[in-house]
Amino acid sequence: MKPLVSVNLLLYKPRFYLEPCLWSIFEQTYENFELLIIDNASGDDTARRVDEIISAAQQADQKLPLYRIIGNAKNLGFAGGHNQGIKESRGELVVMVNQDLILDRDFLSNIIEVFKDERVGSAQGKLLRLKVAGQDLSQTDIIDNTGLVILKNRRIIARHQGKKDAGQFNKTEEIFGADGALPVYRRAALEDAKISLDGQEEYFDKDFFAYKEDVDLAWRLRLYGWQAFYEPKALAWHARTSGDSEARNYLAVIRERLKINKFSKHLSFKNQRLMQIKNERWGLLFRHALWFFPKEIGAWLYVLVFEHYTWRAIKDLFKQAPRAWQKRKIIMACKKVGGEEMKKWFV
Repeated sequence: MKPLVSVNLLLYKPRFYLEPCLWSIFEQTYENFELLIIDNASGDDTARRVDEIISAAQQADQKLPLYRIIGNAKNLGFAGGHNQGIKESRGELVVMVNQDLILDRDFLSNIIEVFKDERVGSAQGKLLRLKVAGQDLSQTDIIDNTGLVILKNRRIIARHQGKKDAGQFNKTEEIFGADGALPVYRRAALEDAKISLDGQEEYFDKDFFAYKEDVDLAWRLRLYGWQAFYEPKALAWHARTSGDSEARNYLAVIRERLKINKFSKHLSFKNQRLMQIKNERWGLLFRHALWFFPKEIGAWLYVLVFEHYTWRAIKDLFKQAPRAWQKRKIIMACKKVGGEEMKKWFV
């Protein structure tokens, strides 16, 4: 199995992350891949630095994949930038790379193994924490992410985040979905889950701009009958800027939230509710009411009392909700999986 793999690297002011990230892509042992570099209107010297790094690699006789560089006139966000990358790339499999990642040289070779089963629509490698000290990056053995987990209260967490990797997470297994830092998708699954509305097509929801769009897509792929798998042999290191552990109790959740910047809080609050409008099975939500409603009431009260700067998210939520309902109609008309089958993914 040697499918063409599209590696789509989305950039926005990548700073010192750019060179190690690009070199880790250049040095992949898997050869049948193309590289699409999308500069999301960084407005700095990113474009020049990309050219310099590529020139240096060529002078060092580094074998490079076929590559293209796209410079956007405005920042399309994570959702819009990667939607663009999916449309512009050609691979049977699509790898979406955050700029703050370093890939193990065998990442592509190992991650494609799970796609031998044609029911697999997405995959997640073992992401470890990349420690940042000034501009120095060092690889650690602390888990960053091994896939998405959705709780009965509808909070989303990263599996095993913050735990020391001692080989206990080395089992290839099915998961709810792939995290947005380094997800790998089968193109056929992306095309199946694509939403067409008002003459526009989207894979990630462009109304989200950033945050939760990976969970939204994972949920939709599940509803459409696609599987997601975790492959521990596919390693990468990620410099996560928020979220240190699998916070589950309310005090731990609040501590984690205090570390998040205001822009992220705004988008996360809004997008969480838009995602549920689109994907919820109401019968299943009712069965989880004892977990969901205390958490949801607490979230609204916390925002109203302690996060006045997040109030604008409520306005944007009501503004975008009608369009989310339109998308829900499309999703529910195309779903192949019922509430009973989905129930096992809510823990």
